[in-house]
Amino acid sequence: MSEWSWLARLGDVVFGARATTPLHGRLRVMGIVNVTPDSFSDGGRHETVAAAVDHALALLDQGADVLDIGGESTRPGADPVNGLEEIVRVVPVVEAIRAERPDAVISIDTMKPDVARAAVAAGATIWNDVTALTHRPESAVLAAELGCDVILMHMNGEPRTMQADPRYADVVAEVRDWLAARAEAAMAAGVARERIWLDPGIGFGKTAAHNLALTAHLDQLTALGFPVLYAASRKRTIQVVDTTATDPMDRMGGSIALALEGARRGAAMVRVHDVRETVQALKVQAAVAGA
Repeated sequence: MSEWSWLARLGDVVFGARATTPLHGRLRVMGIVNVTPDSFSDGGRHETVAAAVDHALALLDQGADVLDIGGESTRPGADPVNGLEEIVRVVPVVEAIRAERPDAVISIDTMKPDVARAAVAAGATIWNDVTALTHRPESAVLAAELGCDVILMHMNGEPRTMQADPRYADVVAEVRDWLAARAEAAMAAGVARERIWLDPGIGFGKTAAHNLALTAHLDQLTALGFPVLYAASRKRTIQVVDTTATDPMDRMGGSIALALEGARRGAAMVRVHDVRETVQALKVQAAVAGA
């Protein structure tokens, strides 16, 4: 079985009956829909419900398998948003996408259990949590009750301070072991193993060197037996490698390179801003692998 075949089978197992978009021999692509005024790359571009829905539908047309809807920026230095405001931002977007495209796979990007509950009620089927269900004591139990897929991400600290001075003795081992422990905690709370995804948290409390090391050794995370989401789109690590890329909008080339590397090293899904270009790059990569 080729690497692409087993990724296709893995996606079908994890998404189960909700897997409605054919893989075409590639891994999953998650398109980013930020309904925020202050996200690091596209803050304010899709702040209204109409703009966010139009963007989401365009991403589906470009080949996104999953839409990740977020109503609170988690960029370095970001201020928190209260739960009610976040619900007001994201729930109408989830409802409108579900009404327009009943087959869409929708993820809610939130650390708050009340927001996750409201979004799932509106039609989301994945909870993408940057705190790996640690933000509230009830998060893991709620995830089990909701029965949705859960993405557990590693973050060192919290958004306002996480990039102040991140340090690790061995970043790969520490992130791997922490995520393994969070997966065990989620399962102990009742989350089904097949519902759990892991995300190393590129850029969340990590230097560029940490991010590159995690990318180079992604196999140590996939070896845990859970599907891995890899999310490096437009992040500052690209600027460290290419100092001319000071604007996040100038980091498409680096974003695609990292997505391809994440795919090559075993990620089951990549989270990106530039869906059309990433899908094309992955198709070409798969074609070469199958030649």
